[in-house]
Amino acid sequence: MFEKVLWPAAWIILFSSFASAQTHVAEPTVNLGGTTFLDGIAEPGGVIEEIGTGAHDGRIAGSNGVSVPGAGTVDSGSGLTHVALLSHKKLFGGWYGVEVVEVLAYVSTSAGGSRGGFGDLTLSPFILQWPKKHLFGMDIYQRALLDIDFPAGRYSSASSVNLGSNVVDLHPYYAVTVFPTKRIETSWRLHYLWNSQNGNPPVSTGARSTQAGQAFHLNATAAYNVRGGLWIGANGYYLTQLTDGLINGVALHGSPEQVGALGPGAVWNKGKWFWFVNAYQEFGAQNRATGPKLVLRCEKIF
Repeated sequence: MFEKVLWPAAWIILFSSFASAQTHVAEPTVNLGGTTFLDGIAEPGGVIEEIGTGAHDGRIAGSNGVSVPGAGTVDSGSGLTHVALLSHKKLFGGWYGVEVVEVLAYVSTSAGGSRGGFGDLTLSPFILQWPKKHLFGMDIYQRALLDIDFPAGRYSSASSVNLGSNVVDLHPYYAVTVFPTKRIETSWRLHYLWNSQNGNPPVSTGARSTQAGQAFHLNATAAYNVRGGLWIGANGYYLTQLTDGLINGVALHGSPEQVGALGPGAVWNKGKWFWFVNAYQEFGAQNRATGPKLVLRCEKIF
């Protein structure tokens, strides 16, 4: 099984006036909980998958984690298509591959209107998937990948809600799945995010340029093999912004984002087909919209 998701709902440039009157440059929408159980497992071949998500961000948290009065809500839905190929050729002991991700999404905000269309395009020219190894008697699967997100999505500086980012992002990650026992798995995916400068931000901001800060985020799971191809367990994610965002090259101190989430999930495998369902409730949010999320995925390997 081979998976990658750049979580696609929207790039919402809120530039919100939080309780502290701090202007804010939002992080792009990334893979928070989009990939889960058995994530690090793959072998030469390919995968095509469709991923649907729905999210309701019922509140916006300020830098102190307290809801911002009158900030409104965000509802989003999306469908994502992901295709990846992994060859038999090896580099540094791992199989080499490539992938592409495209998304169609709709976002509605109570404060900034709505927008639908295609999101940014993600390409990876560099995937390394290592064969199964053993660590202290446990089976372990590992993958490293560099994603590049291109500004192909719908974007307008006249709108404060956009599906495209108008920037280039570099998004490397490391994924690992470990089996402490034959019927128990735990998977971790560790991401780093770098965002380029937006030289044409929404006109409502009055800014000449903006740049979201660098960030780290992870997905994590633990599941039990109930019977056959059915795994049931818990999943979660966490994001923390590492550097301040910039407006006109000036750092916005006190504006970095943070959020965590936990929830139940399951995956069922039959032959070359996999079906996933994952639910999350976010907590500990700072400087971002927050709420529940539901993820449904179907994938076919070949």
